[in-house]
Amino acid sequence: MRLEVARTAEGAAGVAARLIAMVLGVAIGRRTRASLALSGGTSPLPMLRALAQEPLDWSAVHVYQVDERVVARGDSARNLVALHEILVWRGPLPRRNLHPMWVDRADLVGAADSYAVELAQVAGDPPILDLVHLGLSNDGHTASLFPGDPVLEVKDQSVALTAEHNGHRRMTLTYPVLNRARSVVWFVTGADKSGVVADLYAGGAPFPAGRVARRRAVLVADEAAASEASVPKRRRPPARSVVVPLRKPKGTGP
Repeated sequence: MRLEVARTAEGAAGVAARLIAMVLGVAIGRRTRASLALSGGTSPLPMLRALAQEPLDWSAVHVYQVDERVVARGDSARNLVALHEILVWRGPLPRRNLHPMWVDRADLVGAADSYAVELAQVAGDPPILDLVHLGLSNDGHTASLFPGDPVLEVKDQSVALTAEHNGHRRMTLTYPVLNRARSVVWFVTGADKSGVVADLYAGGAPFPAGRVARRRAVLVADEAAASEASVPKRRRPPARSVVVPLRKPKGTGP
């Protein structure tokens, strides 16, 4: 995992947006299209606004949701509302390229299965997303992978449903699809996240976010969030030992 630190939250948003755009541009060049999964919440909104300004071939970008609350269509608690407003209504993404999690359907299990099929249509079977954007909560959850939820143990589904958390069930991408992604960009800001950021960056964190693959991950944070993260120092080569011959005291025999 690589750590990128910006002085402010706004600066970190710009860094994350440019990084995401670069990865998507490379993917388009190699495969003619790119797949991106975005997390919800309020923290990434500045990043999304910055991303919408990036000069990409947006007609070749397919945007999926990392997770969504099970609420009615149009409910302000739904992550889709901000994604649609920033990227489609006010932004450059064609509406057909935004793939919503249809959590308002009566058959939620069927909706999760259908979303897995929709992922596979662009990202392959099993799906390999070009980039997944993740956030980090104070309790160490990411996506909608909450501590203690049975969804943490799902191994044979790309999309699954959680138990109720904070008044809502969720639909979420699971570890198998997150860990197959070609790139992962974490975006975390705020001093209240400094402890979990430090644990995540150090590796071996005991919370759910710590189980996401690290080998192709970049953690983008502002100085406040990264304040406790310890950046490994390069090891210096050991000093060369010099043997100094002992002098015999004057007047002593051989």
